[in-house]
Amino acid sequence: MSRLALLAVILVLPFLGLANDPATRPILAEKNTPLQPLVSGLNAPTAVAVSADGRLFVAQGGAKEPGDASIVEIKNNAPVPFVKGIRQPRGLISWQQSLFVAEPKRIWRVNLSGKAEIYVEAKAFPQELGEFTALTVDPTGMLYVADQNGTKSAIYRVEPRRRAVSRLVEFTRDNRIEAPAAMMQLSEYHLQVVDARSGALLQVRLSDGEVAQVGTGFASASGLAFDYFGRQYVALADKGELHVIARPGENPVLLASGLQAPRHLCLSREGNSLFVTDAKAGTLLQVPTLVPGQHLDESKLPVDIVPAFPDLQWSGWEGVDERGRITPHRPIVLTHANDDSGRVFVATQQGVIHTFPNDQTAKKTKIFLDLQNKVKYSDATNEEGFLGLAFHPQYKTNGEFFVFYTPKHENLTNVVCRFRVSKEDPDRADPTSEERLLTFKKPFWNHDGGTICFGPDGYLYITHGDGGAANDPFGNGQNLKSLLGKVLRINVDKKDPGKAYSIPSDNPFVGKDTAREEIWAYGFRNIWRMSFDTKTGKLWAADVGQNLWEEIDLVEKGGNYGWKTREGLHPFGVMGKDSDLARDMIDPIWEYHHDIGKSITGGHVYRGKRVPQLEGLYLYADYVSGTVWALRYDEEKKRVTAHHEIRKGGFPVFSFGEDERGEIYLLTSTPTGKGLFWFAPAK
Repeated sequence: MSRLALLAVILVLPFLGLANDPATRPILAEKNTPLQPLVSGLNAPTAVAVSADGRLFVAQGGAKEPGDASIVEIKNNAPVPFVKGIRQPRGLISWQQSLFVAEPKRIWRVNLSGKAEIYVEAKAFPQELGEFTALTVDPTGMLYVADQNGTKSAIYRVEPRRRAVSRLVEFTRDNRIEAPAAMMQLSEYHLQVVDARSGALLQVRLSDGEVAQVGTGFASASGLAFDYFGRQYVALADKGELHVIARPGENPVLLASGLQAPRHLCLSREGNSLFVTDAKAGTLLQVPTLVPGQHLDESKLPVDIVPAFPDLQWSGWEGVDERGRITPHRPIVLTHANDDSGRVFVATQQGVIHTFPNDQTAKKTKIFLDLQNKVKYSDATNEEGFLGLAFHPQYKTNGEFFVFYTPKHENLTNVVCRFRVSKEDPDRADPTSEERLLTFKKPFWNHDGGTICFGPDGYLYITHGDGGAANDPFGNGQNLKSLLGKVLRINVDKKDPGKAYSIPSDNPFVGKDTAREEIWAYGFRNIWRMSFDTKTGKLWAADVGQNLWEEIDLVEKGGNYGWKTREGLHPFGVMGKDSDLARDMIDPIWEYHHDIGKSITGGHVYRGKRVPQLEGLYLYADYVSGTVWALRYDEEKKRVTAHHEIRKGGFPVFSFGEDERGEIYLLTSTPTGKGLFWFAPAK
């Protein structure tokens, strides 16, 4: 899905009798400093879009003659003619290799070479039109267009193959659709619309056109946009202002003022600014994406990511199979035994646990435990395999450790088991000591979760995904009778009748017949790595999204984190809306959009000594984009106060690990076995 399909939101309002002083200058509210136009001298610019190949286009011209209106491309901060002959362009949006342009009563398609064709004529619509005011597109190419037409106002959709038009919702069905103005794709299941007359912020469900009001106070709104981190921006035409909503449900904050007629917002390709058209001033502005009064430190940290243990050889791993085919090394867990032995333990997804000295000059590993004959792993079902390893807090005296894996000969199953170290050799486990604690039966092969870790309370925390496939088809995330889509908490030092463990008495659902007592928190899709901050004891979790948003959660006792009613902070699926259920859910502390990454890899809060700049920052990454970030959360302010990009792109980060000294490692798959990295001060 292209960035602009969701974020380049189209507004095309007619002028609203603006009375702003032409001498007014745009001001950025946070610093009370002037905003200089990026481009001046435009002819009533109505909309702006960034194409899939990164080019910047502006629709301009409000006159009735075709020659007075055009699409221009912005090059070197100056307009260059691109397309002429489009009357009064009321909207502009990019999707794949096309631009879509709305006139008052028809829609054009323009390819990126400048060839234009009429896409939909007025006669294709089921009733007489008033004037198009907004245009957006979903990931499949389905267009949505708002028609402001009094009691006939409506939102239509245009199916891309046959260009067939149908009515999604209209005034006669819901009178909140009275003057639909700004509109954007909120999710694959919802539009967000603002009504210019009432100022209501509305969600429209695409499955049935149901409307829910989620905000108010936006009369004369003329543009909507989200940035990559879920902050929403609103332009108000008659006030000449831009506002930002830091999180859904929060009050808007003034971002900029002094504009004469802001018409449309579009996120820049980099995601750190908005393009804003000012129709009356004839300008295009570039406004930073920020929340005044909520400073977010996004500075560059002097930190590098460098190879760790560069000379290390993995015992028993050859890099090729018996047929000579390359078999990449897949480290999935790096941890320690907390036993003052100075060792590191690394487990591979195929089921081998290695150990070696925590020394950068280490040359060769020892095999601590080989479970390859028991662990099921294949590249075709690569969310299965050996997924979790945790050493007992009293390992030094009891020699117990725990693993999470997919058994080779049990279909659609995951298990959590206890093992013990060999009595003869501290660098070897006893393979005969396996004791199964928990068995998960799952409907599909993916979304296995697999993190296991001990909390500061001495209990074992376990997470499993929702069972796989898409859309959580069995509703496991919200089903308290299922262990799937949950974080569990058990006591491995005692046994309840019929169990290989006991249930802590203060677990949130103890004694409730409607829930499994092992559950600590629920409503997760697929946590891919959770960890405790060794200083504060907070449990951090990164939940992998499906369609549009990845999220970071602080896991609390009994918390409902929303899946599958929500994805991040946004409604998901046909049931997703502003419901009573949603108000009982715990919001993620952070989210990011699929335009910058599509699969979050959770890490750890840094408490090491090697890189002081990282102290107290949560380190995480995106598996698909390879980007690595560091995030600071302020407990007192209850918000993120710093978000640093450490590396953009690069190798996919499979997992993170932490050694006994608090140093953090990144793990990836390589054909050479050189897949362990760590952080270092920049040189």
